[in-house]
Amino acid sequence: MNAAAKRTRLPLFPLNTVVFPGGRMPLRIFEQRYVDMVKQAIADDSPFGICAIREGQETGAPAVPYSIGTRVRITDWDMPETGILHIDTQADTRFVIRHTQVEPSGLLIGTVDEVSAEPTSAIPRELELAVEILRHIIDEYGHAHFPAPHTFDNAVWVGYRLSEVLPLKLSVKQNLLEMNDSVARMRILTEFLKRQIN
Repeated sequence: MNAAAKRTRLPLFPLNTVVFPGGRMPLRIFEQRYVDMVKQAIADDSPFGICAIREGQETGAPAVPYSIGTRVRITDWDMPETGILHIDTQADTRFVIRHTQVEPSGLLIGTVDEVSAEPTSAIPRELELAVEILRHIIDEYGHAHFPAPHTFDNAVWVGYRLSEVLPLKLSVKQNLLEMNDSVARMRILTEFLKRQIN
């Protein structure tokens, strides 16, 4: 199958955050273009893409996103007050933006290619510290914030979950999302954790 065959159009939601595959992201939606986007996604059971902002703001003129983002699906929603939607999303696969266009509403639509999922990878013994710290974080925050299955022996899953919760700069999180080497990602995170502990 060639890459063009996997190319799809995806509504984009640029945010000052990075979402990692397998993660959960609650969102509060109030701008009309995104309220419409979410209503359509709920009606069609279709995904949209979350990308970190490279230039610009979350509100107002369309922001310029980083070229790699994550496809998400809505798992739950509520409208506690008129015009404001609260949604829960579950992150799926990464994608790379090949082209964007701005709809009249200001919504950004991306022509995107799928990025294949990283293969499961064992965790080297010298990086076990990261696993222990993640276990503590999940116990403290509650398992509800971390969708099952919890695969503590998989460097991809552990690296993604730590990348989500650690206080890293947006650009660092984006670099971690873009990496395709789960053990290298774990090494970076373990070094960060060691610096915090010392």
